[in-house]
Amino acid sequence: MKPVQQETHSGVQFIEVFEENCDQRLDNFLIAKLKGVPKSRIYRIVRKGEVRVNKGRVDVKYRLKEGDVVRIPPIRVAETENDAFVPQSLRHSLEHDILYEDDVLLVLNKPSGFAVHGGSGLDSAVIEGLRQLRPAAPFLELVHRLDRDTSGCLLIAKKRSALRKLHELFRGDDIQKTYLAVLAGRWARKKLVVTAPLQKNVNKGGERMVEVSRSGKEAETFFRRIKLLPNATLVEASPKTGRTHQIRVHAAWLGHPIIGDERYGDFEVNKAFKKMGFKRMFLHAYRLEFVHPVTGQRLQITAPVPKLMEALINNNDDD
Repeated sequence: MKPVQQETHSGVQFIEVFEENCDQRLDNFLIAKLKGVPKSRIYRIVRKGEVRVNKGRVDVKYRLKEGDVVRIPPIRVAETENDAFVPQSLRHSLEHDILYEDDVLLVLNKPSGFAVHGGSGLDSAVIEGLRQLRPAAPFLELVHRLDRDTSGCLLIAKKRSALRKLHELFRGDDIQKTYLAVLAGRWARKKLVVTAPLQKNVNKGGERMVEVSRSGKEAETFFRRIKLLPNATLVEASPKTGRTHQIRVHAAWLGHPIIGDERYGDFEVNKAFKKMGFKRMFLHAYRLEFVHPVTGQRLQITAPVPKLMEALINNNDDD
């Protein structure tokens, strides 16, 4: 059943910009404020000069400054009640699986099976669900992304100033990310640094694929074997760079793809594990280590190993 839509007619709005929206582009600011208004309409009213900043005309790319006053003209807005459906399992995680939270950031133990942000064909996603459950929160933005089927530590900023600083940490080498992965087969090595460059491509079906290529971008992942299992290997994977699907592609390049990886994995191996009840991709963002953007305190946040992943490791115990 589709949610009920209502239309309201609002007068001219004058909105002062505070720290939370400082350095945000005007178009993104308006899209957030005018929910239900098509983006094409928003760009049109800016282009026509109906939107003003400090009484002057600006471009949609203008970055807001603290103290700016944005004039938004009367505009018909489609308000959607319950505009995003949040499944109960995701709702439970958003309410009960917060690993760390303070005034400027939070770390969620993201469940497998949910995209971090909405997109074409997606009914629900983590950040949209979080915003719906916290309507009074002035600012909630993803600091980084995890693949839909990856679980674990997901960092979210609650202030724009924190988002900028955390992005700087990610661009440098100041956030240490440690993943746990269960690879197909028994990996003979104990440690290995993979430096195979990665190239993004799109296949005939329009699916985004990443492959090892000499013409690709620099990528580095450190793999450390934790435990040999009869037909699998538990490893730690620490990416030095943050390329799309990096750990998944590097694992497949090793000849030991991640179990349950439908895109880069082994079809027959995945099929065999599915028959045993293991139907997810076994990649988990286990730990984040970084310096708090405000206090300077060094944080180490760990996400508990998911029960299904734990069951796979224990059921295949080679000890």
